[in-house]
Amino acid sequence: MITIKTAEEIAIMRRASQIVAEVLDALVKAVRPGVNTEELDRLAESLTLEKGARPAFKGYKPGNVVYPKSLCVSINNEIVHGIPSASRKLKVGDIVGLDYGVIYQGFFGDAARTVGVGEIPERIKRLLRVTREALYAGIAQARPGNRVSDISRAVQAVAEGAGYSVVTDFAGHGIGRRLHEDPQVPNYFRPGMPNPRLQTGMALAIEPMVNEGGPDLEILDDGWTAVTADGKLSAHFEHSVAITSSGPVILSELLSELDNV
Repeated sequence: MITIKTAEEIAIMRRASQIVAEVLDALVKAVRPGVNTEELDRLAESLTLEKGARPAFKGYKPGNVVYPKSLCVSINNEIVHGIPSASRKLKVGDIVGLDYGVIYQGFFGDAARTVGVGEIPERIKRLLRVTREALYAGIAQARPGNRVSDISRAVQAVAEGAGYSVVTDFAGHGIGRRLHEDPQVPNYFRPGMPNPRLQTGMALAIEPMVNEGGPDLEILDDGWTAVTADGKLSAHFEHSVAITSSGPVILSELLSELDNV
């Protein structure tokens, strides 16, 4: 069931999402060669607690496997849900997907960014740039009267138009009092898929996952980490977005930045 949020609830979600953005900013600054991903996880959790929120992913159990950490850190061919580890050190040329969420006053915020470690080749910079462009193309369609498919088609057009593929096994989602709410927001469109109309007061986590190669993936033995089946790189960007009468408002972009697309 799709839930419509009040202005007061959107305001709380905005603060939750601002905390996510602030933590991601700190994490991006901490990404450097030699840092292990457990250090990034500890930083994310400590900053979140200082800000009066709780990590959303730690202890999350959608099925039979509990997620053990606060942060998802996905490196190179890892698409999403990489588990932080003290034995996993970043090195020059890696790309790192940082996916993070918090709970604040009963509401969730969720966002993700992919960044390079040190200098990365132009070919890889292009993958990151296109994935971010696909995110903002999707956000621009998050307007009352449009449908979920307008978001999906926009993301797909940018990614595939640049010669990449979109991951079809994972999707964006509604967000609010639960981390994952209806509707699902796929990054592609096929006839016959659920396609609800967008309304003022809806809140969505829009999150393109774009692969350098094909869209197929595999799940590692840890039950969480999704990797590209062909071993090629993957990038992930995400924002939590409120649908308002005047258009989309990006909740997880810092207030010092423009929040309307």
